Amino acid sequence: YFAGLETNGISMNFGTYYGATQARVAVLGQEARDPTPDELSRMKSIMETAMKGGALGMSTALIYPPASYSKTDQLVELGKVAGRYGGIYASHFRGEGKDLIASIDEAITIGEKGGLPVEIYHLKAAYQPGWGTLMKQAGERIEAARARGLDVAADMYLYTAGGTGLSAVVPAWASEGGNAKLMERLNDPAIRARLKSEIKTGSPGWWNIVEAAGGWEQIVLVVAGNKDNERFLGKNLAQIAKEWNKEPADAAFDLLLQGSGRVSALYYMMTESDIETAIKYPWLSFGSDAAASAKLADPATAGMGHPRGYGNFPRVIARYVREKKILTLPEAIRKMTSWPATRMRLASRGLIKENCWADVVIFDYDKIQDGATYDYPFRTPTGIDYVLVNGQVVIEKGKHTGAKPGKVMYGPGRSNN
Repeated sequence: YFAGLETNGISMNFGTYYGATQARVAVLGQEARDPTPDELSRMKSIMETAMKGGALGMSTALIYPPASYSKTDQLVELGKVAGRYGGIYASHFRGEGKDLIASIDEAITIGEKGGLPVEIYHLKAAYQPGWGTLMKQAGERIEAARARGLDVAADMYLYTAGGTGLSAVVPAWASEGGNAKLMERLNDPAIRARLKSEIKTGSPGWWNIVEAAGGWEQIVLVVAGNKDNERFLGKNLAQIAKEWNKEPADAAFDLLLQGSGRVSALYYMMTESDIETAIKYPWLSFGSDAAASAKLADPATAGMGHPRGYGNFPRVIARYVREKKILTLPEAIRKMTSWPATRMRLASRGLIKENCWADVVIFDYDKIQDGATYDYPFRTPTGIDYVLVNGQVVIEKGKHTGAKPGKVMYGPGRSNN
């Protein structure tokens, strides 16, 4: 994969972690069970190969199956392998709502016992009853770990909605075996009844994203996966259920079935005040939590989605520096450049100084503005005149020059043998 990028060329720099779940799936498939000692050994061998191949570290997304089937001790063992090769542990952890603190504790435990730094992906307090308190508790927990000498930090995007597949509303056990098995279960009336009950009451080991959002009214369809259902884009699940004259959970299940699982939604589950609390933590950096996607359509008319991919970084400066004055410009720039580069062990990156790579964004402070919205997520920002990657101009006056000076940024365990 890396060789293909280097041969064909890329416009931006690129590095990647290796998912612990990739190692799990390679050995166990989609099964919801613990690995045997021999299977765990094979998973560790796969992780070692990935680290030698240039991965920056080990990542997890423990909210989603089959990652959610992994136990803490198993992740510690895989983390030890990544740590031996200088990697870090990047965690999208098990719960971001009422179980946020327990999830932070697990991530810290994996890093401490595994012997590697911890980066918490898109820190958020996604639970309405916990707004105003959970984020402060999360900050205290991370700062306590840092005070003990542990290398723990976090990043976040600056929006009050998250975005992920609609299948996240379904208890994790229903996805064992993969998407095809999930579709079978959603077609079974008895299983549907059980799933609806568990969405209301909870299911062991599953983060209830419906509860986190505060109800179906806060979950908005943005990708239908089915032409007929595109008429529902921009509507919340309660509205769609009313049009179909069925319960919201049934509407969600049917949308998934009719879209063959390729259905996505926005989940409005955070609050602005928590964002403003978190961005002041000195160890917090900014990340988009978005795929590196090219514009697939006219950005003025392209369909709905999350604006964070095109909007998050200019939004930092426009909203939180210039307008709200919560951060100074140097603080904001550090959180987008030198600090994340330091966290990811990227030498000679993130600073403008002699002997560093010339990755430079030239912007007009008075004009920079995010243009992406939930309705039009591919709108590009204004006020950014030039972007240089490794000293070459890639964006000029808002247009891609066609240059491909990007480099693959390998992890410290890279081996050419």
